[in-house]
Amino acid sequence: MRHQASAAMTAEPLSPWNDWSGHALIVGGGGIGRALLQQLAIRAPGLQLWCGQRREATADEAPIAAGLQRFRLDVSDDDSLQELRQLAMARLTPLRLVIYTAGLLHEGPLTPEKRLSQVNRHDLERSFSVNAFGPLLVAQAVEAALPRDQPVLLASLSARVGSIGDNQLGGWYAYRAAKAAQNQLLATLAIEWRRRLPQACVSLLHPGTTETDLSAPFRSGVPAERLFSPERAAIQLLDLLERQSAAKSGRFLAWDGSTIPW
Repeated sequence: MRHQASAAMTAEPLSPWNDWSGHALIVGGGGIGRALLQQLAIRAPGLQLWCGQRREATADEAPIAAGLQRFRLDVSDDDSLQELRQLAMARLTPLRLVIYTAGLLHEGPLTPEKRLSQVNRHDLERSFSVNAFGPLLVAQAVEAALPRDQPVLLASLSARVGSIGDNQLGGWYAYRAAKAAQNQLLATLAIEWRRRLPQACVSLLHPGTTETDLSAPFRSGVPAERLFSPERAAIQLLDLLERQSAAKSGRFLAWDGSTIPW
């Protein structure tokens, strides 16, 4: 049944995405981001797909989805975020779906810390810039393009290691803290949008360990049945998002729908 727009929050699941029209934005062009675009092209043919990524696309890259529009976006750069704001107002209205997949765990000399002596200010700031501040500043940049009279989904990939209650191993100071900060920032956004965008749902999603560049150095001990291809991760995440609603906004969920403690 087609979703009927209402000013009140609803606990009902979303209507099938093949009924949706408007625009969808994926932030991040890594393995999960590309797989999400491929799946959305099948599930939501009425949505114009956009991908903002830090790396410039090259001419020889295989096409991800028909009609996809790609643009450069550096979430650590205010000028780039301002360009996103202008693009959203000029071309992305109404923006129905935003999924933030950008993440930073290791890059050059930056690597997860095993002990306190390895912590440094630069790596903390860099991790927070991408993993915590990025999704909130993207939400700020596109907010004016989000409709009030239609369902809207904003999801960001978090991580189970960002759970304070679930932390049993320690280490990984910058990444853990930045993901925990992301959770708090977007949970706060969900509360604000309940008043200002009553049909919006904000979700924090743990995709599970996925075969991407981000996890490559750290997944040797992961059982095969718990290591997901990007395609499987994308399918599971979209299945999960299709079960969300404005009444469920602000939740921290694993790929299987289970709730993760803050």
